[in-house]
This record gives sequence, structure tokens and C-alpha cells, in this order.
Amino acid sequence: MSFRHRFDPTSLREYDIRGIVGKTLTAQDAYAIGRAFGSVIARTGGTTVVIGHDGRLSSPGLEAELVRGAMASGMAVTRVGCGPTPLLYYASVELGTDGAVMVTGSHNPPDHNGFKMMLGSKPFFGGQIRELGHLCATGDVVPETTGSVRDIDMTEQYVARLLRDWDGGTRSLHVVWDNGHSAAGRVLARLVKGLPGRHTILNGEIDGHFPAHHPDPTIPANLEQLIATVRSQHADIGLAFDGDADRIGVVDNTGQILWADQLLLVLARDVLRDHAGATVIADVKASQALFDAVDQAGGTPVMWGAGHSLIKSKMAETGALLAGEMSGHIFFADRWYGFDDALYAAVRLLGIVARLPGPLSDVRQALPVMVNTPELRFDCPDTRKFAVIDEVADRLRAQGAKMSRIDGIRVSTPDGWWLLRASNTQAMLVARAESTTESGLARLQAELTAQLHESGVEAPDFSGAATRH
Repeated sequence: MSFRHRFDPTSLREYDIRGIVGKTLTAQDAYAIGRAFGSVIARTGGTTVVIGHDGRLSSPGLEAELVRGAMASGMAVTRVGCGPTPLLYYASVELGTDGAVMVTGSHNPPDHNGFKMMLGSKPFFGGQIRELGHLCATGDVVPETTGSVRDIDMTEQYVARLLRDWDGGTRSLHVVWDNGHSAAGRVLARLVKGLPGRHTILNGEIDGHFPAHHPDPTIPANLEQLIATVRSQHADIGLAFDGDADRIGVVDNTGQILWADQLLLVLARDVLRDHAGATVIADVKASQALFDAVDQAGGTPVMWGAGHSLIKSKMAETGALLAGEMSGHIFFADRWYGFDDALYAAVRLLGIVARLPGPLSDVRQALPVMVNTPELRFDCPDTRKFAVIDEVADRLRAQGAKMSRIDGIRVSTPDGWWLLRASNTQAMLVARAESTTESGLARLQAELTAQLHESGVEAPDFSGAATRH
């Protein structure tokens, strides 16, 4: 039987395949992904793929079609069921499969879903995803055959491996966890039983409606319940996950948010105590204070492009032991496997907190104080967004500006830095700026606004955007 399939062009993203279920993403898409990705694996000499899914209402149906497509390409499929994306990554490593696919909408709204893929031990992204779309459109897949399928529950094994790296001794912490109705629910319930201390779990049930709040811990409004509970229960720390638990949010004992670059600095100092000179990677949106502090702690800081697939690839290239993004992805290769895992990051952070002489708020308050904007996203047509970046870069280069082109443009001035980059997944530009003073931040924002206006782009509204941390 001949096979051809065309995806909605908006669903083939840089790091995954993603869309609105029933509109830009369908069951037919899921089958096609299994059929084409199974063909990619087969043509590299592989025969095995592990597949998992999150707790969204559409995920079981999409997963079933994905499995059917992979089997039609001759794959021996191992299904690990509903759980967090890091569990799938762990299963792929432990089982030694040739590929892995996770059905997940991550931090997106309930009616969205998608597919994250690994080929061997490496992320499958960028041009590989575009090529997968081409294979489907042209019907360039291996002849249809019949594979096999088995079901395995890796939960207990995964939890045991997480607990193996607990290094906080027996100190009794009070931890509040906001599962956010994410796919980590079953894993988290088992994990806390193996950790010392008192544990309060909010929104522990896996629920694809996400009734408590949107599953994105990088948005302060989504942490309000966690903050209120930490304060009312006088807890030591609060932790939150996104929908598939590969991103983490943290609040200290006072309910103050520890932003991702601050969290990465706390983790980096701990890693560098045992591994002097180790490489630590952060994305271009991270504070300069992080890169400076890693250097001062004896590490080798590396700035790299935003995107979990890009970070993983750079870690493999440099041998970095730790990496992180402002989006809350934390990657440990120190004692772990190099993939982003909010549950593992939580265990390592709790170990650090348990060894502190005082509360986590003492550490946060001692961190460098910066004035910055959040990540500001604003509309720009796909046909213009990369051209705008090039135009701004050309003008700055002619002016002799100090800038990095790792991912968009990051411009350094005596006031601090500002960033302008094109979103890889949406028709948007992304901006951010940071200074040590509010007046310096205002000058950086003015520079950025002027550059955007020269390229005919309406600048984002910076009013009220400055935050201090």
C-alpha cells in the first residue's frame, strides 16, 4: 500500500513537531511520524524505538497511531506509557534503543500536542525534522511490514535511579511540590517516599485539563499557588514542573522566585566544587552575572543558542557537566545522562539546600543584583524576522559595536547588554535587556527600540517590564 502524507506547515518546528489537535495536528500525522521516523531508524540499521506519552487528553490516541506507524516500518516498539519526558529519555538510555519518541504538548495549552524525538542518543531536530516532512510528502519510506510491540513500566527503576544521587544526608526539609497536574504525577508520588523530610504535593493528579493553572513554571502567575503554600506552611523550598516535567520552577523559603539563571548558578557552584574547570553552558538569554560567577568559581562558562536540542548537542561537543536555559530546562551530565530532567534537577537542588548552613533565601539574597526585562516576545512575519536580525547586525557592525551572533544578536555596552533574536518556532522576535541600574536599563531599551524602528518594526512595550533579581 502506497504511503504519502503532508503535514500542516506550521507543525514542523525547529525542535519538535507540534500543533493544535484536530486543526494543525491529527491522528494521521501521528501515524506518518511513526512511519517516517521508523524508516529513518531502519535505514541507519536500527530496529528498536521506545515511545511514551504525557497526560493530555489527546495523547493516548496519538500515541496509538504513532506506535502503529512505527510497527508498519518494522520497528520493535517498547511502550513506557504515561509519564514525564525524562522517563522516556531514561528508558531509551537504559534499554539502548535506536530511537525514542515522546508524545507531549510540554508547556503549551491543553488543546495542543506534539512529538519530541531522539535518534540514538542525540536529539532529532532542525533539518532532520524538515527531512522527515519531505519523506512523508514523497512517500520515501521503507516497505510496509509488521513490527512488534511490548509494554514496560520503568517508573520504579527510574525513581530508584533518581534517588541514587541524593546527597543531602538525613536533614529533614519541608518541600512543597506543584506537579501542576503534569505527567510526573505517579513518579513524583513515589519519589517523595524515598526522600527524607516532609513533602506537600499540590495538583498531584495527572489531568490533561490542567484545572489549577497553565503548566508553565516560568510564568510567575502560574507559581502563585506554590508561593502561597510555601509561605503559609513555612516550607524550606517550593518546586514546580511544566506539563511533561522537563522544565523546573523554584521558589525559596520566603516565596521569592529563583529564576533559571540563578538556579543554574547555585547548581554550578556545587558541581564546580568537585570538578574544577568544568564547562557550564547557558543560553544567550541568561544573565551576565551567571557567566561571570561561573568563571569566578573556577568553571568555564559557555554561552550558546536557546533550544534544548542545541544545548544537548553543545554539551556533547564540549563535554560540559551542566547546562541550563532561561526556560527552565536544566541538563546534568555530572552523574546523570545529559538530558533535561526537572525531577533530577530537583533532587540535586534539594541535596544542596539540605547541606546549607542557613535557608535558601540567604543564598538568593547573596547573588548579584541585576535589573532586567523578562523575555519580551512580539510579532514579526516569518518572512522578515531573520532579515531584521541581519539588518540590525550590519548596522551595529558598521558602528563597531561589541556583539555576539551565537543566537540572534547580544550587544554588550558599559550599561549591560541587550538581546534580539528570532523565534525558531513562531512568527516573532524576542528581546531582553539587563543592567546593574534602572537608568542603564532605560538606555539599553532605547538603543534596542531605535534599531527596531530603523528596520520598520514596532518595538515591544518596555513599560513596567523591569524586574530586579
